[in-house]
Amino acid sequence: MNELSLIQRIVVWVLPVIFAITVHEVAHGWVAKKLGDNTASMLGRLTLNPLKHIDPIGTILVPGILLLSFTGFIFGWAKPVPVNIRNLKNSRRDMAIVALAGPLANFIMAILWALIARLGVMIDMEAVSLPLIYMGIAGISINLVLAILNLLPIPPLDGSRIVSGLLPGRLSWHYNRLERYGFFILLFLLLTGSLSKMLGYPLYVVQNMFMTFAGL
Repeated sequence: MNELSLIQRIVVWVLPVIFAITVHEVAHGWVAKKLGDNTASMLGRLTLNPLKHIDPIGTILVPGILLLSFTGFIFGWAKPVPVNIRNLKNSRRDMAIVALAGPLANFIMAILWALIARLGVMIDMEAVSLPLIYMGIAGISINLVLAILNLLPIPPLDGSRIVSGLLPGRLSWHYNRLERYGFFILLFLLLTGSLSKMLGYPLYVVQNMFMTFAGL
């Protein structure tokens, strides 16, 4: 996408980024509701209206800086959907399921964007096909980054909730105490380049699979 102008890059990425972040959070709240917790629903967070989920830093500033810096690696986050674990029927198991819902939603969206890109490949009209292909690539990329990043077992990422639900009670309690350091761990991994190394190979493999499916 380096051949695109800055304005074109913004137009191509804005919808995939907003939907990837928004649907990720809605998925958490929707599954929580199915498992007995209506907190997100009562607060009006089970909506695809991005204004309800936008975090000024995670949804606008961070993706914007990464987009302008031409790093080729874009991610972000929305305001977390609140989940009251006391309302869940089986708190530890159900919280793990709620956590898994976010990355799973991103994988599903990556499939949908791959289909959009494939449609662009099939349409032999440059004015129509190129926007579909570029947005499809952006949608695949941002959703796979969010899915794989969130599956890392680092509190408070979704992967840590899943691991916590699988660990025995006492081990789970000790593991959850790492959450107070989670932000600093992620920041350290990001600044040292370790995060990109951890994500690089699995992201490369999965992205190639989706690009092949899209016919790219």
